[in-house]
Amino acid sequence: METTEKTSLIERFNNWIKSSVMLKLITIFFLILLLMIPSSMLQSLVFERQATRDNAVEEITSKWGGNQTIGGAVITIPYTVIEEDDNGKKSTVIKYAHFLPEQLNITGKLIPEKRYRGIYVVMLYNAQLHLQGLFKKPDVTLLKIPKERFLFSEAFISFGISDMKGIKEAIQLKINGVNTEMNSGIESNDLFISGVSCPINLAAETINFDALINLNGSKEIDFLPFGKTTKVSLESAWGTPSFVGASLPDEREVTEKGFKAIWNELHLNRNYPHQGVGDFIGLKRNVVKNLPNDRSDLTYTDGEVVRSVAEEQSSFGVKLLLPVDEYQKTMRSTKYNLMFIVITFIAFFFVEILNRKRLHPIQYLLVGFAICLFYVLLLAISEHLSFNFAYLIGCVSILTLVTFYTIGIFKNTRTTLIFNGILTLLYGFFYSILQLEDYSLLLGSIGLLIILAVVMYLTRNIDWYRAYNGKEE
Repeated sequence: METTEKTSLIERFNNWIKSSVMLKLITIFFLILLLMIPSSMLQSLVFERQATRDNAVEEITSKWGGNQTIGGAVITIPYTVIEEDDNGKKSTVIKYAHFLPEQLNITGKLIPEKRYRGIYVVMLYNAQLHLQGLFKKPDVTLLKIPKERFLFSEAFISFGISDMKGIKEAIQLKINGVNTEMNSGIESNDLFISGVSCPINLAAETINFDALINLNGSKEIDFLPFGKTTKVSLESAWGTPSFVGASLPDEREVTEKGFKAIWNELHLNRNYPHQGVGDFIGLKRNVVKNLPNDRSDLTYTDGEVVRSVAEEQSSFGVKLLLPVDEYQKTMRSTKYNLMFIVITFIAFFFVEILNRKRLHPIQYLLVGFAICLFYVLLLAISEHLSFNFAYLIGCVSILTLVTFYTIGIFKNTRTTLIFNGILTLLYGFFYSILQLEDYSLLLGSIGLLIILAVVMYLTRNIDWYRAYNGKEE
């Protein structure tokens, strides 16, 4: 008798488990939590592949030339200072006063070039720059330093170049029409981390300079507006530029065949004076390690990262963008993975309720894994084809897989077509969100509202207390 009662209780408990809608929803909730593990792994996989791409880019640019920042010309005059240490011992120290040009005109042509490292594309360029300008004879009395301390015979003119490996030819410089040979390195690092310099005679009232620089670089080139008036004119055959820095071009023309851009800057647009001593423009060097490789405001020196505050605040230039960054789009798509799983499971659940066909949690889990596999396919294929083709191939592959699986579960062609139609609409919906980045929030909100309205309409007549009652198909 007791055995019969126990058997009856077990049967009723099993029937409650099978027919409980709330228990099924709780199970689905825990399945979604479980699928968050592979979802987080997807983003880690994208970061890993992106890091591999960045390492390939760094390997090439380290030999060709990195992001270039051009500064100058600057006239520097050493002067002596007598300093006293804590023990009262006096010593003579050399310091430097710097003078910026009255006019600075830069015209340049960027010749883009793609290099490949395995499956990865690296954007390089050769910059042919022509720098012209003039100085007034430096007036040291403005610095309130005794004139007799200045070493005028040791004055020099310098140009800042952030990555010296990129210099392709000897720099041709004319000072007041006289050819002058440039030397590597700068005696003072107050204003530039690296660059070239040569001695200069300060006898003339005005000093004209004319320099030709043939320079290799990668991805981006920037300029410092050191003149009281600075004009930079650039042109290139690259059709997808991104103008970066403290100011945008006053004139620009961008077509598929290339771009032309002109900047006109005044000394009033920057936050440092026209002459000063030491690091008067605020070129503070904060060494920071382990920062991303794609930061445009960082200069790499001896394996370390040097941030130039002055460059951040006043430099401007152009970045040669690749038309599509597959990793960025793939990363954005993985952020919608959880929402995709939730909506798919909801659709699966309501198809189950409407057809009175109970499904096992394992069947939910397999469909969830198929959704996660879509993003792995998207990442892998987009490294070889365009993102759009990769998305299409991934969609077709997963939809085909899920179609054959669901038709085996429901044994009903109509139900299978309805469910896979829902998945097709979801893939199309999320693709639209990815394409319309500026309107993704608006489109996503409207889409979720429509989905909720459809669910509420289709389930308005369901008796949730007896949702599983009745004959199964």
